[in-house]
Amino acid sequence: MFCKEDFFEPKSRPVFRMRAEKLIEYLKMLSFDELQSLLRCNSEIVRLNYERYRQMDLSKNTIPALFAYDGIQYKYMAPQVFESDYFDYVQKHLYILSGLYGVLRPFDGVVPYRLEMQAKLKTNFCKNLYDYWGDALYAYITSEDHQILNLASKEYYKAVSRYLKPGDHCVTCIFAEPHHGKLVEKGVYVKMARGELVRFLAEQKVETFEEVKQFSRLDFSFREDLSNADSYVFVRKKADKAL
Repeated sequence: MFCKEDFFEPKSRPVFRMRAEKLIEYLKMLSFDELQSLLRCNSEIVRLNYERYRQMDLSKNTIPALFAYDGIQYKYMAPQVFESDYFDYVQKHLYILSGLYGVLRPFDGVVPYRLEMQAKLKTNFCKNLYDYWGDALYAYITSEDHQILNLASKEYYKAVSRYLKPGDHCVTCIFAEPHHGKLVEKGVYVKMARGELVRFLAEQKVETFEEVKQFSRLDFSFREDLSNADSYVFVRKKADKAL
């Protein structure tokens, strides 16, 4: 069954929408140069987001978060061609961390924006976004389950990891390949693998950490000898053969 995002409407509002509104009110007051300094990207992208923030209304023209992002990991997750039960799985299990919204569920309605978690946003109400969100993201994610499979970048995971407690069990997935005698993580392949793994989890309806080890796509395979209870290491087979 092929699905298109046009067929889907948001089913919920972001849990921290009011806190996102506060950030937007601040961002609306920034000049173009101030926003460019904050976002650290080219003028065209800054101009687009400068206009977005000035007109932004979080209650209008929203789309499900699962379809709102177009990074490499989302391309390889490919939610546009999910089968119906995959959506049920990710809605139950997947959390999307966001600099603006804090944390999102797949069918929360969002608007286009740009604001990275590591942005140097210093205001009269926070030192940065990590300070702004505090332990709220951790508390929400662990409200029902203290088992976390971490597929976030270091910048986003930092918003949760600093609050982990002894009773939490968090496993970070590492996707690497040999390079000059060492295992290294290459950004593009890591992002591809993260998206592909989410798709695998949904297809297989994975419920345990042990089942995650069966992931073997994009020439990655689990390496028991390099892994431990907190880190699962997947190494690219093709890269092994090329050495």
